[in-house]
Amino acid sequence: METLLLPFSPRYIVLTVCAVVTALLIGIGIFDHNVKVWEILLIPIVIFGALTVLGIRDLLQKNHAVLRNYPISAHIRFLLEEIRPEIRQYFFESEKDGMPFSRDTRALVYQRAKMQLDKRPFGTQEDVYREGYEWMHHSVAPKAHGGTQFRVTVGGPDCTKPYSASVFNISAMSFGALSPNSVRALNTGAKKGGFAHDTGEGGVSPYHRENGGDLIWEIGSGYFGCRNRDGSFNPEEFARVAADDQIKMVELKISQGAKPGHGGVLPAAKVSEEISKIRGVAMGEDCISPATHSAFSTPLEMMAFIGEMRRLSGGKPAGFKMCIGHPWEFLAICKAMLETGIYPDFIVVDGNEGGTGAAPLEFMDHLGMPMREGVSFVHNALIGINARDRIKIGAAGKIATAFDMARAMAIGADWCNSARGFMFALGCIQSLSCHTDRCPTGVSTQDPIRARALVVPLKTERVYMYHHATLHALSELLAAAGLDHPKQLRPIHFSKRTSSTEVMSFAKLYPALRPGELIEGTQDPRFRDAWAMARADSFQPAG
Repeated sequence: METLLLPFSPRYIVLTVCAVVTALLIGIGIFDHNVKVWEILLIPIVIFGALTVLGIRDLLQKNHAVLRNYPISAHIRFLLEEIRPEIRQYFFESEKDGMPFSRDTRALVYQRAKMQLDKRPFGTQEDVYREGYEWMHHSVAPKAHGGTQFRVTVGGPDCTKPYSASVFNISAMSFGALSPNSVRALNTGAKKGGFAHDTGEGGVSPYHRENGGDLIWEIGSGYFGCRNRDGSFNPEEFARVAADDQIKMVELKISQGAKPGHGGVLPAAKVSEEISKIRGVAMGEDCISPATHSAFSTPLEMMAFIGEMRRLSGGKPAGFKMCIGHPWEFLAICKAMLETGIYPDFIVVDGNEGGTGAAPLEFMDHLGMPMREGVSFVHNALIGINARDRIKIGAAGKIATAFDMARAMAIGADWCNSARGFMFALGCIQSLSCHTDRCPTGVSTQDPIRARALVVPLKTERVYMYHHATLHALSELLAAAGLDHPKQLRPIHFSKRTSSTEVMSFAKLYPALRPGELIEGTQDPRFRDAWAMARADSFQPAG
């Protein structure tokens, strides 16, 4: 009896109703020979018949248990799951909610990019007594607003073509991850605003070159744009590309904050003729970015390679980007600097809060050092080997506002890079669909129909204005603190609430090493053991 009643149970009633209605409609059509009746019934028969077929398919398929138990109706669950992020973002998010960037931060970028009012009424919405709240100290003797042309000269004693960089630049994003129009708008905005555009490891595309904005050429483990057929580094091709005056610095990518230690594969089916030409890979073959470099395997070899990059580029600033992992590995690089006498001109510290087109969840959430701790570690390590004055530090990792910049620079950064901030300026709505090729705004897609939605002249202006307005806000923060330039920022200018009743200065949270302390032999627990483990001839720890 229970089996006979099963089709009428709540789980199966939708399928039963569809099947019965389909049968009744067909029966009416058969017994009524009027042609007009068939014309009326045809559409309902098709609809209910299709639903019946769908329900039977749900019963027979084996991939989804919920569909076997709730044929037809369970598809509503999948639909709601599909639109859940949009529903949450549009209807339930507060101004401080939303990840990775809050609605408030996204709105601020949009307003600055569009030259709209970026002020807020009535007072802060922050809970200033919550644990973790941070603030910048102001001065009773504020300075006059000093403009927005804050720059830093990158290039040590071995660099013959130093570069005067803005303190706010576009972080590494490759053509392929971004649409052609995105690259065009970013580079044209960078040219107008006098700031730099990092190419990402995907190579220098024609879209980077069209409008002449300053470029930082990033070289990853795939050596795209300067590789041999077997994927190894091609020094002649590197020298040819690096000779372009538009390329101002060359950056060796060791790791990316969002997925450190993780390589990548672009399937052969996605290697278009255009990507094949730009990256120097063969059509019909997978485009592979290995997890490690083939051009070097030890800290000593890495320093020699950076020195070779600087020589081949004609003396342009050469440096590297990495997310800090094992502390002894970066200190091994420091020992290699001392042993070889070869120093990078800059180091970009990428935090694990940084962005990516796609990465495993475990890598994004739990692998790699956050940006602030990474910047402080690198800053102090360079002080400890007496190299801080010749090596500049860039910070990358969830930077979008002037406060984000000031905080990073107080800890030790000389300049800041932003990727997602400039994506918002292009029109990104944080739909979290970068990896699907279905970006709703045309920012991160290779679909030409979707990409055409991004109007280059308009977005160029927004990229420029976002950069300009953010540096204007930074200038106002500095003036309020009694400072003239972000290079004057120090940890003492910031505090953090560590409990509801306790506050700690950044100077205590991020204590500094003495110049040369690592060479002399430090007892600082943050560095003592890692320094002893570090080896210039290997990334493996000693002992």
